[in-house]
Amino acid sequence: MRSVDSLFVLALGASVCAGGFSAQGQTVGDPAAGKALAGQCRTCHGLDGFAKIPIAPHIGGEPAAYISAQLTAFRGGTRTHEMMTVVAKTLTDQQIADLAAWYSGHKAIADLASNPDDAPELCSGCHGADGIGLAEDVPNLAGETSIYIDTQLKAFRLGKRTHEVMSVVAAEMTDDEIRAAADWYAAIKLTIESQ
Repeated sequence: MRSVDSLFVLALGASVCAGGFSAQGQTVGDPAAGKALAGQCRTCHGLDGFAKIPIAPHIGGEPAAYISAQLTAFRGGTRTHEMMTVVAKTLTDQQIADLAAWYSGHKAIADLASNPDDAPELCSGCHGADGIGLAEDVPNLAGETSIYIDTQLKAFRLGKRTHEVMSVVAAEMTDDEIRAAADWYAAIKLTIESQ
């Protein structure tokens, strides 16, 4: 049984998801410049954003605001990863905006074979039953590997990664709930259509 605090955070998260993200004051990205820069991303994330290794997320079709926020967090050290922290540290605001414009210009298409009513309740309000994020600051989970989703949820639960909604949601998830959510979204077929 979820506590009242958890339900409040879920409701808050849903309202944040419904509200979206204001791009006011954001640097405008150039997709062509982003494509040129994406050569350094292709080994792990693919030129089109379809990940080539199981520990890297698919980034094609992610909202530009989300990509920008994550690259900025890696650059600033508020999110850490042995490879991404090094790569992002050298990126300018313009380069981050360009990469975000390139990858967000692709279209992520999820093919959900299961009944959407069976989607993980704690996740689907923001990430959708089909794993396509419902707001500009919410990532897609469709087709991500179980190991990637499991690792990220446990990082939120342990405080190694922080977010106003995800940290609270993951803190109350059991290992079985994390595995079930990871397996649900990993089972969805993801296609990324290039620009």
